[in-house]
Amino acid sequence: MTRLRARLLLLQVMVIAMIVVLVVRLWQVQVVQGAKFVTVATETRTREVRVPALRGMILDATGRPLVRNRSTLVVSVDRSRFERMPDGGDAVLRRLSAVLKIPVDKLKQKIRACGPGVTRPCWPGSPYTPVPVADRVSNRAALQILERQEDFPGVTAELQAVREYPNGRDAAQVLGYLQPVTQSELEKREGLKASYSGVDLVGRDGLEEVYDSALRGSPGLRRVQVDRMGKVVAVQQQTTPAPGEILVTSIDARVQAVVEKSLAQAMAEAPQSDGAAAVVLDVKTGRVVAMASRPTYDPKVWTGGITEKEYQRLLSEKSGKPLISRALKGEYAPGSTFKISSASAMIADGEPLHGTYQCPSSYNVGGRAFGNAGGMALGSISLHEALVKSCDTVFYRAGYEEWLRDGGNTPKTKTKEPMANMARAYGFGQPTGIDLPGDSPGRIPDRTWKRNLWNSTKDSMCRRAKTGYPELKDEARAAFSKRLAHENCLEGFLFHAYEAANFSIGQGDVLVTPLQLARAYAALVGDGNVRSPRVGWALVKPDGTLVKEIPVPIVSHLPVSDETRDYIRKALSEVPSDGTAAGAFRGFPMNVVKIGGKTGTAEVWGKGDTSWFASFAPADKPRLVTVVMVSQGGFGAESAAPAVRRIWEGIYGIGKSENSKPVKPALPDGHPADRLPVIRQDGTVQ
Repeated sequence: MTRLRARLLLLQVMVIAMIVVLVVRLWQVQVVQGAKFVTVATETRTREVRVPALRGMILDATGRPLVRNRSTLVVSVDRSRFERMPDGGDAVLRRLSAVLKIPVDKLKQKIRACGPGVTRPCWPGSPYTPVPVADRVSNRAALQILERQEDFPGVTAELQAVREYPNGRDAAQVLGYLQPVTQSELEKREGLKASYSGVDLVGRDGLEEVYDSALRGSPGLRRVQVDRMGKVVAVQQQTTPAPGEILVTSIDARVQAVVEKSLAQAMAEAPQSDGAAAVVLDVKTGRVVAMASRPTYDPKVWTGGITEKEYQRLLSEKSGKPLISRALKGEYAPGSTFKISSASAMIADGEPLHGTYQCPSSYNVGGRAFGNAGGMALGSISLHEALVKSCDTVFYRAGYEEWLRDGGNTPKTKTKEPMANMARAYGFGQPTGIDLPGDSPGRIPDRTWKRNLWNSTKDSMCRRAKTGYPELKDEARAAFSKRLAHENCLEGFLFHAYEAANFSIGQGDVLVTPLQLARAYAALVGDGNVRSPRVGWALVKPDGTLVKEIPVPIVSHLPVSDETRDYIRKALSEVPSDGTAAGAFRGFPMNVVKIGGKTGTAEVWGKGDTSWFASFAPADKPRLVTVVMVSQGGFGAESAAPAVRRIWEGIYGIGKSENSKPVKPALPDGHPADRLPVIRQDGTVQ
C-alpha cells in the first residue's frame, strides 16, 4: 500500500511538473515572444512574387523588328521545393509528364543543375529560381496544373514572353541570345538580384548582352496569401513591372538579307572555304548597316532550352564554330587590301606622291627574291597604277628600305617604323571598341612585338630545336618547323628584312578583322576620322519617348593629308573597272553607280588563300563601305569580289532576280536611314 502511494505521488509530481512547463512555455510563446511568432506566422502565409518585365524589342534602322516577343504559356518547376519532398518530387514529375506528354526522364534532365560532366539539357541558372520545362503549352494543360495544385505542388503555369526572330538566321551573332541568370552572376553583379524576377533571362552575347540592363526593364512585385497547399487565396499588394526599353539599331534588315544571301553563295561556290564574313559601314556616321558571318545558326535554338547535340554543334571545330562572329572576332592576314596603310606610310615617310616607281617581276630583300603574283613586271609606273594593278614589288622595296633606315638587324636606339605606326593610326592592332562583345585586336608586328614574342617563347623554341616535331606526320613540314624553331631560338628577337617586306603587303604576322578593315577604309574615303563603330542607334521607351541616342565616338584622325587620301581613293576607284577586280565586275553598270575597292589575296600556311575585297560607293563621294572576307576562298577577285558585287547590286537594285524580274533596291536612294523611326504611344512603328 505504501509503495502504491509513493507511485501515485510520483505520478502527481510529474503531471504537475509537465503542466508547469507547459504553462511557462505558453507564456513565453504568447507573451514574451508573441509578436515575433505572429510575424513569422504571417510570413509563412505570405509570398512575394517578382513579376517579370516585358523585354524590349530590337529594331532595325527603319523600325522593322529584328527581335520581338511572343506570348506563350510556360510551365516551370520549383526545384528547391521538390528537394524537400520525401521522393524528391518524383510522383509530381510523373503526373506532370502525363499532362505535358513529355517523358519523365526528359523532365528530370531539364531541371538538373548544369555542371562538369553534365550534358544538356540541364538548368544553367540559379538553383533558387523556377526552371521552365515546357513552353507552347496548351490552355487545357495549363488549367489542369493550376486547378489541381494539390497534385502539382511546386509547379506553375504562367503566360510569359519569349524571344522571336522574324528574320531567322540573319545577324544571329550580332543580336546574341538569352540564358538564365546564374547564382554566381547574382552574387557578382551588383543590383541584379534586386531587379531579377526569377524567370528573367539575361543577354549572353551580341546586343542582348551589351544592352541587357536597358532591354530587361524592371520587374513588378506581387505579394500574395497562400493556403497550406501553396494556392493563392488573396493578393495583398501589386506593383506593375516596367517594360524594357526598345533598342533601335543602325542595321538595315533589307541590306542584311542581301549580305547574308551573298555570303551563303560565296561559301557554296568555294566548297573548300571554312568561313566568311561581311561588313557594311556608313562612311558618314560610322554606324554598322549590316554585319554577317558564316557559318551561322538559328538563334531560336536557345528558346526553351538547348539540347546537348545542338550546343556542341555551336562550339565544334567541325561545324565551324557558328557561335563566333568572324566579322569582329576572326583575325586574318589582309593581303593587298592593307596597301592603303602602306601607301600612306610611304608618302608620310617622304616618298613622292606623284613620283615614278619601278615594278619589276621580283625584288631582292636581304638576299631573297620576292616576286609579284604571276611574275608580272610593269616597269616604271605611278603609285596610282601600283595600287590599281596591285604591284607587290613597289611595296616590298618601300618596306625593305624603311627597315634598313631603322638599322636593319642592328636597330637604332629610336626607330621610326613608319609602316607599323601608320597601321596603328588606321586602327589596326587594337579593338575597334564596337558595342558588341568579343572585339579582337588583330596584330601589327613590329620590333617590340618580336622581342616580346621571343622572350615568351624562347624556352619552348630551344627545346623544339633539339627534339623537333615528331608528332607531325608530314616529314617536310616537321623538318621546316624544326629549322624554324632553331632560328627562333638563336635570333627570334630580330625583326628580319623578310618580315618587313611581308608586312608591306599585309602578309606574314599581320592580322586584322573584317570590321577593322571596313573602319580603316571608311576613314580613308570619308573625312579622315577613325571612328569606333556602333550598332546601337538609340534607346526608346515603349511609348515612343527617346531615352538617349547612342553616339559614335571619334577615336583619332588619320595622319594623312587630304591630298594623299584623295589620291589613293581615286586609284582604288579604278580597281573594279581596270584593275585586279575588273573580271569580277565585268558588265557592272559603272555609269549608274561607280564602285571603288581593293582586292586582297593572303597566303596561309597549310590552308587555301584568304580572299578579300574592300570596297566603297559611290566612288566619287563614298557613303557606304563594304568588306567581304572568304577564308580559303582563293584570290580576292575569285570569291570576295563577286560577293561584294552582289551586295552592291542588292543595295542599288541593279540587274534582275532569279525569276528575271528587276531587283528591288535595299536602299532606294543608296543612303542608309538618317532619321530614327517614329514609335507611337501604343508601341507600333510609323
